[in-house]
Amino acid sequence: MSTALVTGASSGIGRAFAERLAADGHDLIVVGRRKDRLEELASTLTTVRVEVVVADLASDEGIGAVAALAADRPLSLLVNNAGVSHYGPMAELPVAHARELVGVKVVAPTMLTRAALPGMLARGAGTIITVAGMLAFGGPAPSGQLARAIYTGTLAHLVAWTQTLHGELAGTGVGAHVVCPGIVATEFHSVQGMDLSAVPRMSAEDVVTAALAGVALGEVVTAPGLEDPSLLDAVFQADLAAFGAQTPRLASRYRS
Repeated sequence: MSTALVTGASSGIGRAFAERLAADGHDLIVVGRRKDRLEELASTLTTVRVEVVVADLASDEGIGAVAALAADRPLSLLVNNAGVSHYGPMAELPVAHARELVGVKVVAPTMLTRAALPGMLARGAGTIITVAGMLAFGGPAPSGQLARAIYTGTLAHLVAWTQTLHGELAGTGVGAHVVCPGIVATEFHSVQGMDLSAVPRMSAEDVVTAALAGVALGEVVTAPGLEDPSLLDAVFQADLAAFGAQTPRLASRYRS
């Protein structure tokens, strides 16, 4: 029986991952901050073993506790899904919110993956799925959009990190993948007081379907709502073209 660890499992995409993976026969370690919701989820997943872990992945203590589990258990799958929804102008975002964003979306996935990888590599099998978002590609968007520089930056980090890690793991039997949904019908925005009920949104279940299908297809970056994958390929080819075209000589536009 394989075991999957899912963070942010108490609602939304994380819960949908837990339900799908249980249906596929995975034992689960479900991680979140809301014990009552995790226990309610576990009570519904009666065909597999479910371990409930209450942890705050914005804290060093929470990350350390879950990382210890990831290192100790023979995980076949790690789903880095936990997220927080702090938007706001960078100069005005409370320091605690900025730290929480970076902790949950950058530090936690990094440290949990670092903990899980040695065991996966020793077994020659394993999958890391990290949930980012299409805002990872929204950096060049026109000004005036909802202020979210830190949030967008964390998602862009997750994409580049996953791409690099996937290459590093080539030939080991272990894969790294990132899923980038658009707006999803979860509590994510409502907890900020944002009403997106009139906006077309993807279901959390469809995000999970895309993520797992993307792994099966060999995609490193999966965009569930993007019909034409060549658009992402064009972005990545442009990245590589710019990276490869650099020289040690100062570009002419910078010379007086």
